[in-house]
Amino acid sequence: MSVRHNIIALQANIAEAVLGQEQVIRHVLLALLANGHLLLEGLPGLAKTRTVKALARQLDAKMSRIQFTPDLLPSDITGAEVLHQLDGQNQIRFQPGPLFGSIILADEINRAPAKVQAALLEAMEERQITVAGQSHPMSELFMVLATQNPIEQEGTYPLPEAQMDRFLMKVQLDYPAPADESQVLRLLREEEQQARLDMTSASACLDPAAIFAARRELSGVHVAESIDRYLIDLVNATRHPIDYDADLARWIAIGTSPRGGIGLDRTARAHAWLEGQDFVTPDDVRAVLHPVLRHRLRLSYDAVADGVNADQVLDRLLDKVAIPA
Repeated sequence: MSVRHNIIALQANIAEAVLGQEQVIRHVLLALLANGHLLLEGLPGLAKTRTVKALARQLDAKMSRIQFTPDLLPSDITGAEVLHQLDGQNQIRFQPGPLFGSIILADEINRAPAKVQAALLEAMEERQITVAGQSHPMSELFMVLATQNPIEQEGTYPLPEAQMDRFLMKVQLDYPAPADESQVLRLLREEEQQARLDMTSASACLDPAAIFAARRELSGVHVAESIDRYLIDLVNATRHPIDYDADLARWIAIGTSPRGGIGLDRTARAHAWLEGQDFVTPDDVRAVLHPVLRHRLRLSYDAVADGVNADQVLDRLLDKVAIPA
């Protein structure tokens, strides 16, 4: 079986455990292939946590779940140096925190204070934690999947812009269709009766080596110069919107960072590869534009007054930026 077929099988297996969220599962896999982190936003009960657990289970990867609360301390997630006694001698050793896993579920990340949110920055960007001047590398598969409820919900706090930019994609979840919700009820009854998910054998899981092989294949996906120009035009349009449309200029206060363009390139290549292509098309770029850039735009007060959200701004952007011939 080819590497791509392994990944498609992984997607199908996760979809069996998380019904009605096919697009979300697709974006999770794109982030995994592109070696990026993912922010899942939605109201409570929309299977955000279940999706992350299903991914870790199917990969047979070490998953760490961190429940973010207002009283959490940075050392609670990164770990700290602890005094140990060995053969009558006192020794100070580093005790790793829950961040030292492969799949990290940062649950309700927007309920934590700024200090704890900032503690994630080095781990997400540098793939390491520094404690007392000593650096500790993260797992090769290290991926943070953070969940948050919409910021208008009571008791939540918006993430700092610097940390939002560390996420490759922001995926928004919506309520499942009635037919899918009916299947969810039946699935949960089956799990209660048979404990089917707990009985999943390790042999049915995908070896993480398949993910690393897929990432190596992504580097071979061809990106033409015209696609590069299209990608850069889209990014620059968020920074200089007046050159494209008067409404865009009113709605966008701050455009995307260079990290947004890098993420768009990596995710578009992952999308093309998953579609069985060895080159990127404009459709691949357009397919991933919203989850890659929606959290990297700072909208103006005019946009809020007009009732315009980031996705609507990106829709207008796609209409105004010319597609390469």
